[in-house]
Amino acid sequence: MAGGAYESTNKFLQDGFDTLGLAPKTEHMLKTPAREVKVELVITMDDESVGNFIGYRVQHDNARGPFKGGLRYDESVNRNEVQSLASLMSWKTALIDVPYGGAKGGISVNPRELSTSEKERLTRRFVETTHQFIGPTTDIPAPDMNTDGQVMAWLFDEYSNFHGFEPAVVTGKPVDVHGSVGRDAATGRGCLFALRDVLNHDGHELADTEIAIQGFGNVGSWAARLLDDHGAVVTAVSDITGGYYDPTGLDIPAVYEHVAAEGDLKTFDDATEITNDELLTLDCDVVMPAAIGHVLTEENADDVQADYVLEGANGPTTYPAHQILTDRGVTCIPDIFANAGGVTVSYFEWAQNIQHFSWSESEINQRLEERFIDAHDALRDTMDRYDVPMRTAAFVNAIERVRRATEMRGLQ
Repeated sequence: MAGGAYESTNKFLQDGFDTLGLAPKTEHMLKTPAREVKVELVITMDDESVGNFIGYRVQHDNARGPFKGGLRYDESVNRNEVQSLASLMSWKTALIDVPYGGAKGGISVNPRELSTSEKERLTRRFVETTHQFIGPTTDIPAPDMNTDGQVMAWLFDEYSNFHGFEPAVVTGKPVDVHGSVGRDAATGRGCLFALRDVLNHDGHELADTEIAIQGFGNVGSWAARLLDDHGAVVTAVSDITGGYYDPTGLDIPAVYEHVAAEGDLKTFDDATEITNDELLTLDCDVVMPAAIGHVLTEENADDVQADYVLEGANGPTTYPAHQILTDRGVTCIPDIFANAGGVTVSYFEWAQNIQHFSWSESEINQRLEERFIDAHDALRDTMDRYDVPMRTAAFVNAIERVRRATEMRGLQ
């Protein structure tokens, strides 16, 4: 898309600004990142050659609390993308009402070409070059695309070499190194809660709802399993190798076992093969993009047959596609609401680390569900008050919280 991910995010943001009638100076302040860091990362590869990579950390807004956001490893990582994702984190944390701001980071690298030791060296090098900009009360990274609990454990350990024992510097850690139970499933579980409440409001139930899920990583696989457990019919799933479709419903436990054993969906032969693009336009009730950004565009939005788009990924729908889908009556359950479960349980993990006290998984899941119920209720009020679609209402609610905090702190 012309203009890039950051420009697309700012168009969604502008709809919220226009709805609220904010002054241009306030708009500019709320859009502009507080800090952007770009670092060169030089490491020795396993074959003794020199690896040279570029890393980014964009800290967007901290009026409501420390910067917060994931760290991704992917060839697609660039400044524009990270700016967009950092901005989305500011509005996501505000909408779900956790005391954070927004940030995002990434390293431009193909992680599939790195050995485990090379990935560890790259992670530690990133911390060496950015540790002065992060911290438990400054900026708290988390897992994202192609990073996981192991990467977060390395990050926590390397940071502690500079600043002493500080598990609260990062969330999404393994439970054995001060992570939280319930964190792995949190984003997928949040998608479940968001979809359930939206469907219930419209007079529908999760049971027997047909859902196609693009992406079978952490978010997509957990969402598939949880939705299947609640009686939904998951008709299609896909990953980078392609997808599989069965109109009567896939055997999700079998799909998960296959991926756990083989590493991806390739060679799964108990359903019809489809492409990632075909999955998005299947005849189903809900399509859930849960992999990468900008997969729903003005080129394919008219072909979407689902009544609902559940955004499990960050920024999966371009601005023109959103307009087309909205005009067609398709309900977009926006990313800053639908996939906010991860950052919510990250907040719970951080709070446990600060207190040096652990909560039970049932308590965490209950607190997560309460946040989603409250956020959905607030969204409906705003949709009714301003007669706007759900995405615009989400930005309006988030903008108002950040704007009030900014004003009360005297930051403008």
